[in-house]
Formats: sequence, structure tokens, C-alpha cells
Amino acid sequence: QVQLVESGGGLVQAGGSLRLSCAASGSTFSTYAMGWFRQAPGKEREFVAAITWSGGNTKYADSVKGRLTISRDNAKNTVYLQMNSLKPEDTAVYYCAARKGYALYSTGYDYWGQGTQVTVSS
Repeated sequence: QVQLVESGGGLVQAGGSLRLSCAASGSTFSTYAMGWFRQAPGKEREFVAAITWSGGNTKYADSVKGRLTISRDNAKNTVYLQMNSLKPEDTAVYYCAARKGYALYSTGYDYWGQGTQVTVSS
């Protein structure tokens, strides 16, 4: 099993930037594919970005391409989400997630963090 703890959320103006971090513990981090998801008020949770175990491949939702970047540091057991050019519609609780495997995944995650709030003001 793996435990995940997100941090880095907050309030930012439209056009601003934030970097979210997700620290993993409890298992071999490099054997997990990682993803970021978000859930806005009154909406279902949606896929944002994914990264392979090595960090060599990434995948993004169309709504965030070119603005958000996922990365990982296996030596630090941490995955990041760099968020630039933020928009009010990016406001949501952001969750990191993990699953075993060596591919890119937008579904089927087994382990979830508690979430961190990102609020973008207009």
C-alpha cells in the first residue's frame, strides 16, 4: 500500500501560478503510476494529468494542456503539478492518486490522497 499527502493549494488570482506536491510513503514509489484529479463543487471528479513510473511519459486533460505540468522525483517519493495561467474554472479540490503499473492511466487508481483546495479568483 501507499499513503499520499497533498500540499501546496491555496488562493491565487487568475493568471497566477501554484505548485502542488504529493508525498508518498509506505511502498516503493517508483513502481506506481501517478495521476492528478480534481473535483469542483457540484461536479464529478475528473482526470487532470498522469505520469508513468519513470516520469518519461505524461498525459493531460484537454482543458489543462499547455498550462499544467505533471512531474515526479522518485528519489523524493513526490509527484508535482505545476499550475500556470490559472483560470477561475480551475477552482477545485485537487487529489493525487496512485496505481501499480508501467503505463499511463486516466482511470483505475487504487490509492488517493485527502485533497488540497485550489481557488482561483477572477
